[in-house]
Amino acid sequence: MKGSIPYEDARRRYKAGAAPAFREDATPVQQLLQDWHPDHGANARVPLAAGVNRGDACQPDLARLLQANSLIDDIDLAGAQLVTTDVLVIGGGGAGCAAALTAARQGAKVILATKLRLGDSNTVMAEGGIQAAVGADDSPQLHFEDTLRAGHHCAEPELVAQMVMDGPDVLRWLIQLGMMFDLEEGGPMGGKLLRKKPGGASAARIHSYRDYTGLEMMRVLREAVALEPGISVWNRCPAVELLSDERGRCAGAVIYNLEWRSFVMVRARSMILATGGTGRLHLNRFPTSNHYGATADGLVLAYRLGARLRELDSFQYHPTGIAYPPHLAGGLISEAARSAGAKLVNGVGERFVDELKARDVVASAILRECGEGRGIERNGQVGVFLDTPTLEMEHPGILEKRLVTLRHLAARCGHDPAAEPFMVYPTLHYQNGGVDIDKDGATAVEGLHCVGELSGGIHGRNRLMGNALLDILSMGRRAGAKAAESAGGVISGRAGISHVYDWQRELTLAGLPLDLRSPLLFPEYAHFDLRTDAQMRPSGHGRVVAGVR
Repeated sequence: MKGSIPYEDARRRYKAGAAPAFREDATPVQQLLQDWHPDHGANARVPLAAGVNRGDACQPDLARLLQANSLIDDIDLAGAQLVTTDVLVIGGGGAGCAAALTAARQGAKVILATKLRLGDSNTVMAEGGIQAAVGADDSPQLHFEDTLRAGHHCAEPELVAQMVMDGPDVLRWLIQLGMMFDLEEGGPMGGKLLRKKPGGASAARIHSYRDYTGLEMMRVLREAVALEPGISVWNRCPAVELLSDERGRCAGAVIYNLEWRSFVMVRARSMILATGGTGRLHLNRFPTSNHYGATADGLVLAYRLGARLRELDSFQYHPTGIAYPPHLAGGLISEAARSAGAKLVNGVGERFVDELKARDVVASAILRECGEGRGIERNGQVGVFLDTPTLEMEHPGILEKRLVTLRHLAARCGHDPAAEPFMVYPTLHYQNGGVDIDKDGATAVEGLHCVGELSGGIHGRNRLMGNALLDILSMGRRAGAKAAESAGGVISGRAGISHVYDWQRELTLAGLPLDLRSPLLFPEYAHFDLRTDAQMRPSGHGRVVAGVR
């Protein structure tokens, strides 16, 4: 990487300039991605040596966890409490809540177990909005085409078509739950949903509430889950292994209660994993916008049981993560700012990309500017400017009225966004691929559904802004409905972790070590070791479930 432009020099150029000149770039999109996107490069992929995806390309850090041994053995489950339920949902974000609500409202008894607390998820960090084609100038067909094009035509058309057709009904469902959306102001249009155009889209179809849409969405979902009598919520209870029966069917999960330091076996007629993505693995050594629990748990557990995965070498790096100050590196500046008109400016005072192109294109362009010496360096941190002062000058009051979260973030960074630009750099944001699913979220393993960021096939190799929130609710509701159909079925009485021993044999035959364990549960810098922690659990741990909250 070439030397960057010192911050004070770049700031002087920025202050002295009028509207920044736009430097047209003739590099074809695919060449830009190949040269600069982190998914590419000599060390970006390795072939998997074990499991149903053996031979497929995978990001190296993720491959290490996918091909690891289980955290537990049979001896860890001796005396563990046994609980049964119709539907077990793992994950307390938007997808898990939507699945649990739908299943419970169809009469199923539901346990929702979450690693942190209900709502602690990437959903609350989704600031920009949710896509749904409801405008007179828009249609599900346009939404479908935009999604396939942005994903480089690697998504499953059937899944994409289903999602975009669900869009209007998802909006109605959220409004019925009590969610607030921004409305157009004044005139005959007053009272209609405000629509904005997201990057990579052909029409305005983003619906938002200020710049914290995901937080508002999670507010109403948490309230609905708390008020639903058919759902039992277990906070601070991550899944550490899935259960299988003699037919290889998923029959529930082993939960570890972090408060009671105890294992609980939950046998279920149907299982829904909604554990989110991989950001806290800091793939390719990038900062991340993801919440603390995003450590690929669901991918690891589903793969060990035999679920097929897809696009394991494809991840989204959001263009505008905080670059300075260092302690906030990776914190997200919503695409709502660029949708509203904020421009990206390099160290020589140029605009260098259309800010509303697809995210992978914009992120790659920023990485190119920094890699070719036109980035801005401040105390060892490198990035480019996001020109919020000009945005405020052109739209007085926008930072106070519409970009509230951005103002709070600027305060944490120690500057006034109306007077000083942000310094930004791409941040690891989203897992494009995941578990291969059908139209109801079902996997190749009978009894196992996967929804939300954990799943693959809907976004291809790049995701459009706003499609994540639509995806989690569209597929979460569908998986919940399908899982509820099993409520009258029989729970296997022989469920255990025999598949773990089959997995250990496969690792040995592949020449892989057995001392590496997964899932990780928390980032490596958390200094948490479940096996050490479990040894500290009190005697009588088998009676813990009465105390699970």
